[in-house]
Amino acid sequence: MRLRALLDTDVLGLRLLGGEEELERSVRGVMTTDLRDPSRYLSGGELVLTGLAWRRDADDSEPFVRILVQAGVAGLAAGEAELGDVPDDLVLACAKHRLPLFAVHESVAFATITEHVVRQVSSERAGDLAAVVDRHRRMMTSGPAGGGPDVVLDLLGTDLDLRAWVLSPTGRLIAGSEVTGPELPSEACAKLAAEHLAATRTGRRGPHRVLRNGTTYSLFPIRSSGRSPQAARDVRESVLSDWLLAVEADAGDWPEERLDLLQGVTQLIAVERDRRDAARTVRRRLAQEVLELVQTGAPPAEIAARLRVAAPVLLPGLGAAPHWQVVVARVEWEGSEVEGGPVAQSLLEEVLVDPSATGPEPSDRIAVAHTGDEAIALVPLPAVSAEHDGSETGLLAESLLQSVRETLSAGLNDDGRLTLGVSAAVHSAEGLRGALEEARHARRVAAARPGRVCAAGHQELASHVLLLPFVPDDVRRAFTARLLDPLTDYDRRHRAELIPTLEAFLDCDGSWTRCATRLHLHVNTLRYRVGRIEQLTGRDLSRLEDKLDFFLALRMS
Repeated sequence: MRLRALLDTDVLGLRLLGGEEELERSVRGVMTTDLRDPSRYLSGGELVLTGLAWRRDADDSEPFVRILVQAGVAGLAAGEAELGDVPDDLVLACAKHRLPLFAVHESVAFATITEHVVRQVSSERAGDLAAVVDRHRRMMTSGPAGGGPDVVLDLLGTDLDLRAWVLSPTGRLIAGSEVTGPELPSEACAKLAAEHLAATRTGRRGPHRVLRNGTTYSLFPIRSSGRSPQAARDVRESVLSDWLLAVEADAGDWPEERLDLLQGVTQLIAVERDRRDAARTVRRRLAQEVLELVQTGAPPAEIAARLRVAAPVLLPGLGAAPHWQVVVARVEWEGSEVEGGPVAQSLLEEVLVDPSATGPEPSDRIAVAHTGDEAIALVPLPAVSAEHDGSETGLLAESLLQSVRETLSAGLNDDGRLTLGVSAAVHSAEGLRGALEEARHARRVAAARPGRVCAAGHQELASHVLLLPFVPDDVRRAFTARLLDPLTDYDRRHRAELIPTLEAFLDCDGSWTRCATRLHLHVNTLRYRVGRIEQLTGRDLSRLEDKLDFFLALRMS
């Protein structure tokens, strides 16, 4: 802003005492001082406000004004509350050094002038930054990515002193400014995302203001660049997929110019979001093709060939052929016709991101298809060694939702549910159909539980559940293979006869003496074999539940 503009604002009560020819100077800030030498606190371009407490006699005015001029200030405004009229010696000193001088009426608080100047300067800086943002948007939409959301967040930090972060709907930190201090803690990210989801579900317009630990944050929704706020028929279509921009500031008293700037920033980030979604198209298509082959009963060789194509894309640099897990998710809304498949697909892609992943955007390694109202993820895992001890590998259902349950519950509100099922790891194309059915059945187990966000894994398909008539044959076969395959593989490699030993041990009701006699073995040899069975399967043959699992698996094999 220009000094001349201060005279055009009646509420400021300023009266020009000299320096009319210098009123085109730019004002870049404001400072209030009564120090005799305030130079250490001046950087140039300020309007200096003073109550004249530094002045003891007429000789003090000349050195004070000289210090201000050397610091490059734009002008001086002296209050009349302390001494009445501004002293002539100060007027003469300012005229000598061509420093514009204003008198401030005693009824006007310096805080009023400060607030006005800061707001005007901020708006002009916001306008300059808006031009930068607009240029950045054109760069991103017309060519290769211009640096992603981090670049524009850095602009907010350097030009407007605003700390800002881009968060996913689960509270994952997607981007943050590197010039405004440390990252936002994960707990704070989750809380802000939950507040945003809850506010969005109430239909309130953004930005949403949240007070957390004494700090106010303003939350701006980031919607797809091709979708207006009114484009979605129902907020539930996008509430679990939209990103948000969290700004450490209270936007409640911002001028329209700054609000418009932040809306422009969200649109710019939305361009990057759409770019990332487009990059997922190949992975989604690969997952869809594999899923269709599995569901239509295609030959394992055909599925295996498709997996060999998919593996380098889904998990770059893996090297060896991976093991696979299947994760099934469903989002359901009470009394709504919102299609759940796309919502679940976007959400599952986010939930499956490894929180410890580093490097490029970690969600770019997630491949999720959707069919009907459910989303299905094909998750590659590093292959386990031939001597694997049977301990649990891969994704665990509960751990997937542990850190996001509270956040997503806020977005699901009182009418939505997320249920998720996770299969065991399979090492070949033959096992994928069983893994898919197993994950679906685990999801049905989760759906039978209370709560807005529920998950179940293959471990929870207990043996007594497998006795129920509605359990699919593929789930039964997967259960059997998971329990007995480690023993079968070991027998094939070492001719250890663990499977016959297990059958005999169960037939003898766990009696060491009777079983050893029946197998013509020394009891110590029998104990060694049973110990090896327990090590390979992670089970305990002294427990009734594990004995029952082995009994059913042997009968169904």
